[in-house]
Amino acid sequence: MGFADLLEQVGSTGRFQVVHTLLLCLPVLMMASHNLLQNFVAGVPPHFCSAHTNFSASTRMSAAEKLHITVPIDANGSPEKCRRYESPQWHLLANNGSTDPEVWEDPEQAALRGCDDGWTYDERERSSSIISEWHLVCSLRPLKSMGQTVYMGGVLVGAGVFGALADRFGRRVLLTMSYLLMAVSGTCAAFSPSFSLFCLFRFMCGMALSGVVLNSFSLIVEWIPTRVRTVIGTGTGYCYTMGQLILALVAYFIRDWRWLTFAVSLPFYVAFLYSWWLLESSRWLVLKNKPEQAVENLRLVARYNGRQADGEKIDVEMVKSSMKKEMSGCKSSYTTLDLFRTPTMRKMTVCLCAVWFSTSFAYYGLSMDLQKFGVDIYLIQVIFGAADIPAKVIINITMSYCGRRLSQCGGLVLAGITILSNLLVPYDKQMLRTCLAVLGKGCLAASFNCCYLYSGELYPTILRQSGLGWVSMMARLGAMVAPLVLLLGEYVTWLPGLIYGLVPVLSGVAAFLLPETLNIPLPDTIQDVEDRGTGRISKTEKKEAIFLQDNADNLLKQTS
Repeated sequence: MGFADLLEQVGSTGRFQVVHTLLLCLPVLMMASHNLLQNFVAGVPPHFCSAHTNFSASTRMSAAEKLHITVPIDANGSPEKCRRYESPQWHLLANNGSTDPEVWEDPEQAALRGCDDGWTYDERERSSSIISEWHLVCSLRPLKSMGQTVYMGGVLVGAGVFGALADRFGRRVLLTMSYLLMAVSGTCAAFSPSFSLFCLFRFMCGMALSGVVLNSFSLIVEWIPTRVRTVIGTGTGYCYTMGQLILALVAYFIRDWRWLTFAVSLPFYVAFLYSWWLLESSRWLVLKNKPEQAVENLRLVARYNGRQADGEKIDVEMVKSSMKKEMSGCKSSYTTLDLFRTPTMRKMTVCLCAVWFSTSFAYYGLSMDLQKFGVDIYLIQVIFGAADIPAKVIINITMSYCGRRLSQCGGLVLAGITILSNLLVPYDKQMLRTCLAVLGKGCLAASFNCCYLYSGELYPTILRQSGLGWVSMMARLGAMVAPLVLLLGEYVTWLPGLIYGLVPVLSGVAAFLLPETLNIPLPDTIQDVEDRGTGRISKTEKKEAIFLQDNADNLLKQTS
């Protein structure tokens, strides 16, 4: 008898699992709002240098006329963004464009200077942004990318910190702390008086997001049976997809960046309040020598699922005997180094690092610069979000029938090919370029969906949070680097696309080296992982795998 049998005894797919999973998935709806918030709070509005401070033009002069005589025109026929005339060019107001040459200078030779008196912004699209608030344009333009890099740096640090702490102190406690940290940090970021403080609180939001992602997924997967992991994992991914659509809707109606940031942080206060109801993973409690609390949680689950009589039959001795092998193979504590000590764990971790890094790197490279597509920013956000829906349906089918390894490999390689194909499309064919980008982004979203489920199935219970935390750190490293690679486009326009396309293709090879986990029970110890790596599977695992395969075959016959 193993933990899976105990879970079946108290109800593995009952009312508790439904409510528990829904409560954990609700905050995931708002995760996309924080990840992609930069597209709306840091959108660069049309701007040009403000007129001279002592400008004494006639009050009857229109704004267009003032602009005409104070700001030169660039090669595209638009007002220059970072320079203005040193003195007003009054002659440009003349109907024939000429006057006494002693009074004015040739505009092509007129003295120019920087925007010493600030900038004027066209705020018809959004009433405010951090760009117009702190003038992050011209020489300060790189600070826009730095803001997103700092946020992703927080996600990276949070992945390492919360991943290790959760394996030591439990999933639920860290999840509750993450909800509170996200709510408070998001509120502080919304009302930050300076850009430096805004970045600090966004860094803390990033840390909290890692805590929410890692602990939510582990609590979900450790309370459900093997046979529904694929469906539940995909459903959790759809919550993130719906979150992208919610962000577009909320941003459309809330055009001020401060109130938008505050609005997407409010739901985490609610999540913090109800998170006290959530149960700690009994599987983790047993492995941490807390069998009494594990029994109590299992009996609560039995009561919620209407199996109180079956739950009362479970006692400490039954739990200990059912997981005797797992408990005997556990040390008192584990560290990140244990991810690399043994051959199979080391190979698995290195390959997963490549997969997570490339998926996040290319995903945020495409998703964080929506203005470049020349389409309404709200529309392109909806299109990008909606593209995830069919992508995740397809990846769900392939993971169930072709396996996790081929699905992960195929998603990455196809994403890289579509991104590279975009380099061959002329810039003026915006529709075709956008379609290829949407296809590539959909493949990367499917790859992300597979990443979480696949990694959770590969790592053992005693190191699941540490493992997920480590590979998530690699993903955040990729997300940090992605906006910086965009800056290379100012020197070589095609270079960012080439990098974004090659990296997923190369990591697809690494994904192919991972072991398959389709219809395989979750490993609990490092020894379980090593046994699988050498082809040795316990009798219990063989029995459960055969049972799951028989069920799948019967279901396929009934539907055909």
